Amino acid sequence: MRAKIYITLKNGVLDPQGKATQSALKHLGFESVAGVRQGKLIEMDIVETDRTKASAQVESMCKQLLANSVIENFSYDLVAVNEAA
Repeated sequence: MRAKIYITLKNGVLDPQGKATQSALKHLGFESVAGVRQGKLIEMDIVETDRTKASAQVESMCKQLLANSVIENFSYDLVAVNEAA
């Protein structure tokens, strides 16, 4: 299975990186950009054919290590490797 894990800052958490990117885009002439929030995308191959087990593993990884539950949310997609090609 291939997991795509999306980690984003929770609403209300300051995002200085996003603000800097928004400012830079405006300086480059992209005046229509009203807001930027930055996050992380993690792609991971998991040696597991059972979708339920793979999902449980990804949930556990996110809760234990990949996402800081105080300031971040996570979501993910699971795709069979032969479907992902």
